[in-house]
Amino acid sequence: MGKPNRRHRAAKQRARHGGSDFWAAQGAHDQARQPAAEQFANAIMAAAMESAQGNPGVAKRFATQLPGSGSLTPELEHGARLADQHIITRVFQNGWLPEDIHQAARRRVDPFAVGLLTDVMAAYIQPFGLATIDETWRAQLAELKADAWWSESEPHLGQWAAQQLLTPAEALTTVIEALALLILLPKLELIKPLPGTARPDAGAHHHVDEKVLGRVRGLLAKAESTSFPEEAETLSAKAQELMTKYALDRVLVDANTSVPDLPGVRRIWLETPYVDAKAHLVEVVTRANRCRAIFASAWGFMTIVGDEADLEAVELLTTSLLVQATRAMIASGDHTRNAHSRSRSFRKSFLIAYAARIGERLAAATETTIAESADPTRLLPALASHQQQVDEAFENLFPEVRAGRISIGSAAGWEAGRAAADRAQLAARRPIRK
Repeated sequence: MGKPNRRHRAAKQRARHGGSDFWAAQGAHDQARQPAAEQFANAIMAAAMESAQGNPGVAKRFATQLPGSGSLTPELEHGARLADQHIITRVFQNGWLPEDIHQAARRRVDPFAVGLLTDVMAAYIQPFGLATIDETWRAQLAELKADAWWSESEPHLGQWAAQQLLTPAEALTTVIEALALLILLPKLELIKPLPGTARPDAGAHHHVDEKVLGRVRGLLAKAESTSFPEEAETLSAKAQELMTKYALDRVLVDANTSVPDLPGVRRIWLETPYVDAKAHLVEVVTRANRCRAIFASAWGFMTIVGDEADLEAVELLTTSLLVQATRAMIASGDHTRNAHSRSRSFRKSFLIAYAARIGERLAAATETTIAESADPTRLLPALASHQQQVDEAFENLFPEVRAGRISIGSAAGWEAGRAAADRAQLAARRPIRK
């Protein structure tokens, strides 16, 4: 047997006996001296590692063969908690936020594992004082309803299994599958301070005024509900104009302060199919709003760097435009009644062309708003300084970024997409005042 096979076999043997060089708290040679809960933790982490390495069925097989799996003993439940907190801590240190983990989980594992991971995050956050938790963390955990609902007098796993009507073996299988996903998550940029490290006196970013956001959301809701593409895109253009006007006012305010608002960072997750084409739409909206973006194609999310007001605009506009673009794509296929118009190649090309044309028109609307501003001579240097800050923040996060390419597989789809965007009438109308 060759050396690679011997090494692979040895790794599997270590996993079966609870050893994991990376994830385990102690090596296999110390197991005789370990408390039972730590031995279970190491065994669970080793099984999760083997599952993450592509061994099919290892979670279910391991859960049914693990001593004590016929019932959830306190030692086994405590071991599961040690394992999940050990791994989730490393994942958060590697830059993942609660919403990122939720989005990755709902794409890769079943709903039981998604719910379990929400509880794992809720347990992680318990020891930290509220003032030391970043506002983004607080908002995301609240959105996920990540609360410690279980009684502290008993271990969590048994209470969760009873709530979900799962057998002990099914509950352990879910634990291993959930932890296997966490092990697979790559290292990301740390874009928000970890719980316990946020400084209460650091000062929050300047968020968009709620009245302005309300008007923008109202315009976009109307754009999504109308069945007329021209009206939808006109409403979207007005939303872009309003957000741009607010952002320009913010840039001038920052130019007069000694401590300007620093660029922020957000991640936007995209739904399948045609993720790369949808990423192109996000990128052109990002560019029109003075931000920078990078696409993590393997996981389907984009990281956006920019001023908080601009990031709000990007998030609101892309969410709405993705709905509108999809509807226009489907309507185009229904209108042509051509089998090719329902093909993957046509639809992807349609979305790419739609994004390209919408990007051109959003940029034109932004330029018009800048030109019609009250003091363009003072605004332009302030915008240049603002853009420099965004560029520096982006390059510090992504020093080795490479430009990507996207292919067009259908000329008909490309033409239909540009035609749909041209019909949108995105030219800015009269200025909208706050």
